[in-house]
Amino acid sequence: MHEPTTALREAIALYLRAVELERGASLHTVRAYAGDLETFAGFVEQRGAQPDPALIDLELLREWVWSQNDAGLAASTLARRASTLRGFTAWLARTGRTPADAAARLRAPRPDRHLPRVLSRSQVDALLDGLAARAATLEPLALRDLAMIELLYASALRVSELVGLDLGDVDAARRVVRVLGKGAKERVVPFGLPAARALAGYLEHGRPALLGEKLGPALFLGARGARESTRAVYALVAGLLADHPGSGPSGPHTFRHSAATHLLDGGADLRAVQEILGHASLGTTQIYTHVSAERLASVYRTAHPRA
Repeated sequence: MHEPTTALREAIALYLRAVELERGASLHTVRAYAGDLETFAGFVEQRGAQPDPALIDLELLREWVWSQNDAGLAASTLARRASTLRGFTAWLARTGRTPADAAARLRAPRPDRHLPRVLSRSQVDALLDGLAARAATLEPLALRDLAMIELLYASALRVSELVGLDLGDVDAARRVVRVLGKGAKERVVPFGLPAARALAGYLEHGRPALLGEKLGPALFLGARGARESTRAVYALVAGLLADHPGSGPSGPHTFRHSAATHLLDGGADLRAVQEILGHASLGTTQIYTHVSAERLASVYRTAHPRA
């Protein structure tokens, strides 16, 4: 059964289209926004309020946040939904659909900010040494796995950026890779000699065998010759990390977190790390300074005789 069309729902549909076309948001992001705004529209209609965007006010928005809190949602989910609503009401005001931005002063409980999982340099070395030993057999999938993980760590890539790479995105001579990140923003990221060697071995012996008689631009291929999927990379990384100690998620982002932390540990400038990671805000990158401080404190507590 379809929900009745209202002025509010029509405005939501227009906003989601604007997010997709004007900002270049991913399908995943648009779906997340749609789910959050659907929840809000349902609340407005169940409450009996007039579903007209022009009648949305701060009191109504706060009631909605309170209802979500009463439903037992996590603080992180509440914060995301409030952020989605602020984006929507800002767009309503900017496009003249409401006289003011009703959610400009809307606040939600702050989510607990957990530090990301970070591997030590010795752990990364051990993982990559293991992959290199497998790749020495010249088995195509082993060559691909080594090249993917080397590049994931070397360039601190998101998994979506890794699997989205085409052959033309890699400049082997300059040792840089052109990446299409969030919001369709392009950046050029360097990689080191170990990743360059792994890529060369994969391109010479691995990719041609996986590609077979097919044609396609994708850099990393699955066993059937199609572009490798994010799910497959998640499974690969989960298997690699299963025997390594550490709390937190065991997905591909672990290598991105580790690379960022190791760069800062090595003296890299915070803004340079921001550029490498493709963060829009320096504040997002600053969490890795906290990770570095935590690691330093842990080493101190372990090693100093008067810690």
